Amino acid sequence: MKELIVRTLSGVLYISIVIISMFTSHEWFMGLFFILSIITLSEFLKLVHLKSYLAYALLAGLLYFFSYSIFDINAVNLLLILCCFVNLFLLKDVLWVSKIPMFQKKKYVAIILYLISGFVFLTLIPVYNESFIPEIIGGVFILIWFNDSFAYIVGKNFGKRKLLERISPNKTVEGFIGGLVGAILAGFLIFKCLEIYKPELTVEFTLIIWVIMAVIASVFGTIGDLIQSKFKRQAGVKDSGILMPGHGGLYDRLDSIIFASPFIYAFLQIAYYVS
Repeated sequence: MKELIVRTLSGVLYISIVIISMFTSHEWFMGLFFILSIITLSEFLKLVHLKSYLAYALLAGLLYFFSYSIFDINAVNLLLILCCFVNLFLLKDVLWVSKIPMFQKKKYVAIILYLISGFVFLTLIPVYNESFIPEIIGGVFILIWFNDSFAYIVGKNFGKRKLLERISPNKTVEGFIGGLVGAILAGFLIFKCLEIYKPELTVEFTLIIWVIMAVIASVFGTIGDLIQSKFKRQAGVKDSGILMPGHGGLYDRLDSIIFASPFIYAFLQIAYYVS
């Protein structure tokens, strides 16, 4: 019971800080996620046994020039393509390789095109059409949170068939399906709330857009969690850090959205230009 209370309190504090920063201003949002990205990067560097000041400089530079003050949209699109390619390559390694090669030989590839780029596109999601829309990134976080919560509840109570036991013994097929249903439910609720409080947003962000984003967040968020589990398994640790009592490190909390954010951003770009 004590562990549940600690876990709940730290989770509520984390969610409150994230949501408040989103709806304060673009600068506050970028400032908070710059801090979160620094902490997450430090946890990741420990996992891959690398000490590098260059990684922090690359993080600051990419976040500034590719997200906060975009110097060239074509460069952003190129980074997006490379990021999605590396993420899919990591998925291949999770499914068919005993050890992730990037973990061993190409650490900077993973640092730049997986972790740092994940934060770049996470912070680009609310400004995908050049204006800051906090409801969009807030909605994406809610999709991820609903997916994780429903996956945990359904998996714990009804899970029988393992999803990928050699990587994450606790994940089940039933839990994954429950998470997917939870994310879609969240997409429906977000759309209905926007109909009441921000009806102008529902013209572009229709129900089908939210449902598709829910599916992307659920599928790629789960893959991101599995990839992080494999990184931790190779490093021989249970959690990426101890910053959040009951949860582990920030990387443990953000792994899903870091991996899913480039694919969500790509979908938003396609939907925007098609519409």
